[in-house]
Amino acid sequence: MNEFLQVFLLSLVPTFEGRYAIVYGIGRGYSLWGTLLAASLGVLLLSLALPAVLPYIDRLMLWLEGTPLRKIAHLYLYYIERVRKKAHSYVEKWGFWGLLIFVAVPLPGTGVWTGALAAYIFEIKKGRTFPALLLGGLLSMVITLLPSLGIWG
Repeated sequence: MNEFLQVFLLSLVPTFEGRYAIVYGIGRGYSLWGTLLAASLGVLLLSLALPAVLPYIDRLMLWLEGTPLRKIAHLYLYYIERVRKKAHSYVEKWGFWGLLIFVAVPLPGTGVWTGALAAYIFEIKKGRTFPALLLGGLLSMVITLLPSLGIWG
């Protein structure tokens, strides 16, 4: 698999996302600009797709509760509660800016996936969700890029 595709696919993985896809690409000696482009495209795709797909995932999980696969639905509901508690202080209080900061913090349990779910839970309008997810995801990449290049940290 080529370098660009590896970094792009890793940038789509929950909790890994663009921020750690960059570290992976730089650590493997891949082209800096190719790594940045691939990871940025992954963040862009997640920022566009997740807000549109989450309502359908929600419906699917509600349907799964009445099937033998209800444990999957229970895991989803558990995850939603964790996101609600973790993101509440950011998103409920500061809205767009809180969501952006929540996504930008490069720690496990934050990021575009969790931020999209938080925006859905707290009913942030999609027109405000997309830029917060995209800018937060890109900022998170910058925060992890600088130490990876030995510039900071």
